[in-house]
Amino acid sequence: MPRPGALADDDLRRLPIAAQLLQRPRQLSVPDLVSHLGGVQAQVLSAAGLALRARTEGLREPGVGRARLIDRSVVLNWAMRGTLHLVAAQDHGWLVPLVIEARVSNAYRRLQQEGVPAGQATDAVRLIAQMLEREGPLTRRQIAERLGTRGVRVEGQAIAHLVWLAAAQGVVCHGPARGPDQCFVLVRDWIGEPERMDRDAALAELAVRYLQAHQPAGPRDLAHWSGLSQADANRAWRLAQGRLVELETARGTSWALRAGVVEAAGGLVRLLPSFDEYLLGWRDRDIAVPAEHRTRVNRGGGWLHPVVLFDGRAVATWSTQRTPRARRVVVRPFSELDPTVHAGVVEEARDLSRFLGLTVEAVF
Repeated sequence: MPRPGALADDDLRRLPIAAQLLQRPRQLSVPDLVSHLGGVQAQVLSAAGLALRARTEGLREPGVGRARLIDRSVVLNWAMRGTLHLVAAQDHGWLVPLVIEARVSNAYRRLQQEGVPAGQATDAVRLIAQMLEREGPLTRRQIAERLGTRGVRVEGQAIAHLVWLAAAQGVVCHGPARGPDQCFVLVRDWIGEPERMDRDAALAELAVRYLQAHQPAGPRDLAHWSGLSQADANRAWRLAQGRLVELETARGTSWALRAGVVEAAGGLVRLLPSFDEYLLGWRDRDIAVPAEHRTRVNRGGGWLHPVVLFDGRAVATWSTQRTPRARRVVVRPFSELDPTVHAGVVEEARDLSRFLGLTVEAVF
């Protein structure tokens, strides 16, 4: 039984809503929003844009592309958990190396399995940097062709791991598209020389940045979200301890920033996309996705369906269908929906229409 005064489950849903900016407290730029969240998962780039839409007023889809490709204030690269994220350009230099370093040895091991020895992989990263400096943006296929002429094995999955390794070592990031293909660029050419931090300073900053968007939470949540080892997550927590405060909750001890926590009002409705941070950002999300509906949201293989969020809890999944005249938001409820949810989804569909520049209608 929780102690008197402990935060109840309703609090544990509404506090993260506020931390995640899902109540849209103010209009934020794309880089400010991405920096607040620490990063936005972007293995499906359109879903990353929808995640940003859910958290600020006035943003339109072209604004996300402009921030990445014109202003270059956000960067697309592999980051937390080794997956593609949008990361604020000002954070890239300290954040990406910190969260990716534990996976670098695995990349070398996979390359060894593909027939690329460690020494050749290191040489390949240097060659990739040289060709991008000389020629500018190149697709993965073009990089493979050039490495192949230098005797580097690029068959099978080798080229994918070599490009990933170059990104993990802070050399390259994703740049513009060339037709259907993604180009890669030198980080220093794309956003300038990135800001670095010593490792302990970066760990402390990561803990604070994580809590800023995920409070209340604990070091196990940080390890889950970031991909850090548990030992590193615990160290990050200790280094940031002076800026944290302990909270007693119905589910045990948790932490928030000493600067204070804000609880969102009840009744909020949001259409959250695949891989949304509200579902990915903690080790255990039973509080947001009831256990009996977990398989409807998480279909396995790390794939999360878009959900309708009501008062911090997933109450339906949704998908889009294209028609000759419009795009439909098709809602699949877990049970009969409250009228408040119906009204909220219709309002969210209107906002999607504004964001996408298309007619969007909700279908229940």
